[in-house]
Amino acid sequence: MAGAGHKMKVLSLYKQLLRASQKFDSYNYRMYALRRIRDAFRDNKALTDSATIASELSYGQKNLEIIKRQTVIGQLYGAPDKLVIEK
Repeated sequence: MAGAGHKMKVLSLYKQLLRASQKFDSYNYRMYALRRIRDAFRDNKALTDSATIASELSYGQKNLEIIKRQTVIGQLYGAPDKLVIEK
């Protein structure tokens, strides 16, 4: 990580993404989002270039907005009954 400022932003974004992904009604979407978030952060944990980190933070913010939008849309239409694995 390059700098403490980036570290705090990355941790904040990670927490926001995890919280937002928990709002998916569908188990499959929720688990897919969690898996993708964890994998992406794990893959990029060795980044040191400030420009690359800023670019990835911007990409993460865009994905956060997508997740928020999709959870709202999912709540509008409602999910069918929960899966057996969720009960």
